[in-house]
Amino acid sequence: MRFGVLGPLTVWTTAGDVVQVPGAKVRALLAVLLIAQGRPVSADRLAEDLWGDRPPSNPGAALAVKVSQLRRVLEDAEAGGKALVVSGPAGYALRSDEVDALRFVALTEKSGRTDAILTEALELWRGSAYADFVDESFAGPAIARLAEQRLTALEDRAQARLAMGQDAALVGELSDLLAEHPLRERLRAAHMRALYRSGRQTEALDSFQELQERLAEDLGLDPSPELSDLRQAILTQDAGLEAPRSSGNLPAPLGELIGRDDAIARIQARLATDRLVTLTGPGGVGKTRLAVQIAGELVKRFTGGGWLVELAGYHQTCSDALADVVMNALSVRDTSGDTQRSVDRLAAALRERELLLVLDNCEHVIDEAAELVDAVLRAAPGVRVLATSREPLALPGEVVWNVPPLENASAVRLFAARAAAASRDFALDEENAGPVAVLCRRLDGIPLALELAATRVPALGVQGLVARLDDRFRLLATGHRGSPPRQQTLMAMIDWSWELLSEPERLVLRRLAVHPDGCTVEAARAVADLPEDEILELLGRLVDRSMVVAVHGPYGPRYRMLESVAAYCQDRLADAAELPALRARQQRYYVALAEKADPLLRGPDQREWLERLDDEAANFRGALDGAVADQHGEMAVRLATALTWYWFLRGRLTEAKRFLRTALSVADDPVAFAWYTGFSLLQGQEGDVEEALGQLKGQPRLRWFLVSSQTAGSPGGASLAEAMAGLEADGDWWGTAAALLTRAKFAHVRGDLDAIKRDATRASRLFADLGDRWGQLQANEWLAALAELVGDHRRAARLHQEALPIAQDLGLWPDVATRLGWLSWISMQTGDFPQAIEFGGRALRLATEQNSLLGQIMARTGLAYAGRKSGDFALAELHLNQLLDQARDEGTPIYLSMVLVELGFLAEQRGEAAASRALHLEALELAEKMDAPRDTAWALEGLAGALAIAGEQTAAAQVLGAAAAARTAAAMPAAPAELMDVDRITALAREALGDKAFEEAFEAGRELTPAQARQLA
Repeated sequence: MRFGVLGPLTVWTTAGDVVQVPGAKVRALLAVLLIAQGRPVSADRLAEDLWGDRPPSNPGAALAVKVSQLRRVLEDAEAGGKALVVSGPAGYALRSDEVDALRFVALTEKSGRTDAILTEALELWRGSAYADFVDESFAGPAIARLAEQRLTALEDRAQARLAMGQDAALVGELSDLLAEHPLRERLRAAHMRALYRSGRQTEALDSFQELQERLAEDLGLDPSPELSDLRQAILTQDAGLEAPRSSGNLPAPLGELIGRDDAIARIQARLATDRLVTLTGPGGVGKTRLAVQIAGELVKRFTGGGWLVELAGYHQTCSDALADVVMNALSVRDTSGDTQRSVDRLAAALRERELLLVLDNCEHVIDEAAELVDAVLRAAPGVRVLATSREPLALPGEVVWNVPPLENASAVRLFAARAAAASRDFALDEENAGPVAVLCRRLDGIPLALELAATRVPALGVQGLVARLDDRFRLLATGHRGSPPRQQTLMAMIDWSWELLSEPERLVLRRLAVHPDGCTVEAARAVADLPEDEILELLGRLVDRSMVVAVHGPYGPRYRMLESVAAYCQDRLADAAELPALRARQQRYYVALAEKADPLLRGPDQREWLERLDDEAANFRGALDGAVADQHGEMAVRLATALTWYWFLRGRLTEAKRFLRTALSVADDPVAFAWYTGFSLLQGQEGDVEEALGQLKGQPRLRWFLVSSQTAGSPGGASLAEAMAGLEADGDWWGTAAALLTRAKFAHVRGDLDAIKRDATRASRLFADLGDRWGQLQANEWLAALAELVGDHRRAARLHQEALPIAQDLGLWPDVATRLGWLSWISMQTGDFPQAIEFGGRALRLATEQNSLLGQIMARTGLAYAGRKSGDFALAELHLNQLLDQARDEGTPIYLSMVLVELGFLAEQRGEAAASRALHLEALELAEKMDAPRDTAWALEGLAGALAIAGEQTAAAQVLGAAAAARTAAAMPAAPAELMDVDRITALAREALGDKAFEEAFEAGRELTPAQARQLA
């Protein structure tokens, strides 16, 4: 979310929509918090700023209401928005860096700021700062400060433009500014210089005269000595006033250079200390444009000017021939005869000169260019060289600056600017922003490709461009006539680089295209079918030539190609008729990798292999698609089943099902079918467990997975016992530990405290011995659940808090969501409802992002219970209805009775006795079927409430007694939040019956079984 104060106060969502902030006081509150720039503002100060000398009767409460309204507006606009307004002992603060005023100040204070940077800063202004609060005393200092900073930025920009010789264009702008600020001497000096350099000496002197008269009349002062000296210099036509005259042949920029401000500043800084800087990068990335921009801004530092030598059109076979090209470009006259080499003559000619030499496109004459540059730099200390090349010159002292593709935001800006130039009807808007972002990403942020694509917008539109990107070389086959031939089409751009490669380099490059998302050295070697030392050398050469990018990670480098280069190499693969053999090698390699990783995901190397498999996700998909296309059913099934545990740990159940379904389309396999069934069950969908189990022969670990995936019906049973027996017989201690966890989960439903402790503790020891951190996390979860059951909420919360960083470290985000859900539940049980709602909201957002059904159920449960118990019935009803819909879709899941109980309490507190009774009776029946004692106690307590508001107070007291007896028998005391309901219902019945009658009925109820209590109701 972004905030604008450089004009009327405006709030935008991340998507760019304007947020309406209703209410003058709420808008004023937001303005005060923005003025504080993240610092806390006390409640007293806020109340004074909002109401002045006419405060409400209770300023603190009134302020709290306005803060709540502001938070609601921000949250309604964008999820998580309310968290921007924080409170603490020092007061309230708005914590956001996305404020246009902060951006403006950062840009104007930026080191090495240029005209472009200052213009970007000034374009943030939409009028006067805090325009709708100009009459408010709290805004006065901020408005004045920002206005002064804006004026200083305008002055700085004027100075920058004067230094660039933009005199005539400045006159009008400075005249307008002086009309508003006639006594600003810095503005006046710039105005006088611009007029003088434009040939308007008399007007420059008149400008001084105007200032002199105003100062004398308004302030009784004279102009500063510096301004008087400037007047005298104008009178004498001092040569020092002339605009900087640069020599050289640098072309004028044709338009704004987008997305390179940081690179310009940093490369300029390197050229101040280093004599050779080489810009490398793939074709079309904008090396030449960047070099010319940098040289143009630096040229005034060199008495000999800046000189561009374009080498792309020359194919010289020696450095002397190349030196002749450079001397011709620099207009160096050579009269020394032929006794010296051209390289030496060039070096001698530049010995006493101070200039910036830009050598563009050195890659195809790299050796000759390197020899020439080395000779020049050794002989001429005043020369700096800025080279562009697809590989470094490899000289001592060379600074290599790899020019990356544009980041997506800058790529979108560039495409939008060029598309608007090509089609006057084009404008970036909400409808086309998504397709434009896709287009920029798929064209790799390469400026040339984006500019070529923009020329097709009038004919095809953005959607049409995106739809045709698979045929990008024909799509981008026309460009700008003024460009060099190699930059007129996307194909020509890549052809230029391809032709510079040796045959072995071409072989490796085209074979890398089989990997959809880059690859490791091992994968490249296996698929390219070359020795390791040879593949390493060739990959290094391709990286040097900017055809491949090496991304260094914790487990070694990965080699990636831009999507356009990969598409080009796919065509070269087809030309070479290599694709079938390469695809077979690709399948074998990635199947072997997945099968190697599968057991390692259950041990001490779990994190490493999770991250390695993350990197290979697209390659696994490519291998599977290839296996299916080639009808290699066995390979498809092996790959899909080997990745199942990885998908489970990552919570990517939909992807797992998609892989398994694809594999099953070319091969019938009971193991793949069983995994598919289990993942369906985990998502709350239908799955034929009996059929899946019936097809399996042995496979106790997979049998366990099928049983543990069920969320509906009565837990446990013969299937789990059969799986457990098979696992122990096989000596599969990991599988045994996993089955113990499932048994602990089922024991939790039954409230079997001893079984939870026994099974979770043993599972924890087994997983610790195996080094499986995921397993230890799951054991920790059920030990924490046990602590919560027996009322040790502090220990339960501590165990979950200790587990959170471990789950985050492993990237097990569904587990993180589940832990947050548990913390929401525990906070609710202890009566900390705001904390419960905060944890629940975080859990729900993360679980929704991860598509984790269990995480969503737990989060919604905590939110619903906390909402109802804190009086927010709307919040409770929202989440309870969501849970009920989900539960009805699943059949009869084990959490359904909890949902019915809470709906029953909600109906009771709304006075709906009949509805409450029906809901609690249904919940009680389900709890008895599942042998779930805590659910039984909850349903009985709720049933007592329904009876109490229906006037059946004796029966209510008896059912309360039955609930208390159920809790005692299960050794599960009521939590503080549960006692709130019990105490409320008890008070209703006791008030109606009197103490003695209530106690008699309550004690009689203690003798009732849950079934008898249900019959009584």
